[in-house]
Amino acid sequence: MIAWDDIYKVVAAMAPLYFALLLGFFSVKWWRFFSPEQCAAINTMVVYFSMPFFTFDFVVRTNPFAMNYRVIAADAVSKLLVIAAMAAWARFCGAKAGAQSWSITGFSLAALNNTLVVGVPLLDAMYGKWAQDLVVQIAVVQSMVWFPLLLLAFELRKAWVVGGGGAVVGPVISSPSMETERKDGGGGDVEMNGVVAAAVGGGGGVIRLRFWPTARKVGMKLARNPNVYASVLGVVWACIAYRWHIGMPGIVTGSLQVMSKTGTGMSMFSMGLFMAQQERMIACGAGMTALGLALRFAALPQSIASFVFAKEYGLHADVLSTAVIFGTLISLPILIAYYVVLGFV
Repeated sequence: MIAWDDIYKVVAAMAPLYFALLLGFFSVKWWRFFSPEQCAAINTMVVYFSMPFFTFDFVVRTNPFAMNYRVIAADAVSKLLVIAAMAAWARFCGAKAGAQSWSITGFSLAALNNTLVVGVPLLDAMYGKWAQDLVVQIAVVQSMVWFPLLLLAFELRKAWVVGGGGAVVGPVISSPSMETERKDGGGGDVEMNGVVAAAVGGGGGVIRLRFWPTARKVGMKLARNPNVYASVLGVVWACIAYRWHIGMPGIVTGSLQVMSKTGTGMSMFSMGLFMAQQERMIACGAGMTALGLALRFAALPQSIASFVFAKEYGLHADVLSTAVIFGTLISLPILIAYYVVLGFV
């Protein structure tokens, strides 16, 4: 059975997250330190500086030759099943209610976990170091495979929303959501299918994008995204370091860790800034909160990075922030309940 000391370790790992969250929240809600434009700039800093360094520093410290590939394969299958389910649902819904956009958010909710903050200390307490190592391996693969794929989906959606392929036939109907996207640099919540449907239904013409120009533009943007090549460079260096037992110079390691240590804290701080700008504490409403928690039924809380990326690309950041906040709170009792039930099986 889990001892009280083990529970305290998990709570101690979670408490700093909410400290950073509350600092961000009060700095806007009470102290008025930041304007909306400055809040958006802080989130952009997190996306392009804190998160890439955090990912690189995390990946390079994991031995790629000691991974349990059965567990990695099982995790991959589960995520692929989620992708298949979301794709089938989006195809069934067609252009209704931004189906493609919601399928991206659905994947984030159902498949991307915050394995490190809660998973590592709790599973170590439950089953020992071998379980902790498995969770870390899953987190590494999530950082170097699934987050880049999520960014690809965001970029494809963004290219479609704003006609990024450069081949628009017929007049383009501009909606207030599209204007918000342009002004906020991704901070607005844009529904791809709503824009396209408005263009068709309004009789003003249809937005048609040629595939290769769009794919080329998206590919170039991803190639310049530090979150993508941080994962690639991290894997390459980890393979070299663990194959030939080469270590980084201390000055390089120290420089990387100065930035990487800001990743989790600044992500939660940015979420607090976002919460403070909403009219309600539960920004997405009770219905969407229930849906998000239902999709998050796997017990481990929502990935913090998924909120950061959703905020930057302007897609359902309110839903992701609520999932992170409440998912982290309820994950501990749910995991303990799982552990107790499995003890009787």
